[in-house]
Amino acid sequence: MNVTIVDYNSGNISSVINSFKEVAKDKVNIEVTSDLNKIKSSDKVVLPGQGSFKSCVDALNNISGLVDTLNEFAIDNKKPLLGICVGLQMFADVGYEELETKGLGWISGKVSKIDNQNGKYKLPHIGWNELNIVKDSKIFKGIENNSHMYFVHSYELIPNDKNVVSAITDYSSNIVCSIEKENIFGTQFHPEKSDKAGLKIIDNFINL
Repeated sequence: MNVTIVDYNSGNISSVINSFKEVAKDKVNIEVTSDLNKIKSSDKVVLPGQGSFKSCVDALNNISGLVDTLNEFAIDNKKPLLGICVGLQMFADVGYEELETKGLGWISGKVSKIDNQNGKYKLPHIGWNELNIVKDSKIFKGIENNSHMYFVHSYELIPNDKNVVSAITDYSSNIVCSIEKENIFGTQFHPEKSDKAGLKIIDNFINL
């Protein structure tokens, strides 16, 4: 089996690569690439994202054919794809970080700045926070409710259809921290930085 981590120059993804390789051991081939043919032929794709919504969308668009290839992979061919942090946020129709920026449009909704309630909550939201699992998700198999995950973000995904939400976390309000829609999965938290529970989520995705 081939799992491809999309490398589109969106910041440091070494911890994502290392954690996937640690979980995969020698059983699964982990490829890190922006080669369109390799992405197309892989069994699963991981879309990481660090930095701003706009910078990540721009970086995707800078590689000719990459957005079309991801659409073909996830939407047309319905193969499993996992978005991490801004990788998840880009599923939305639109994001409002820096400038209004069009997203991939896979999940109807928007990405807006977390309401920090006039400074009552620090932004970015950094550190460990509790996962409140609101629906069964294939990637949460063996994960206890209220497990702690590691977050670094100032913006949140607000989907129009709440049925795609698989977990929330309480920070200023109920923030969406994971989604599952058919073959598309996403986590706002960083599973690669979330200790054993995070590695278990990665393992669940690899073993889908």
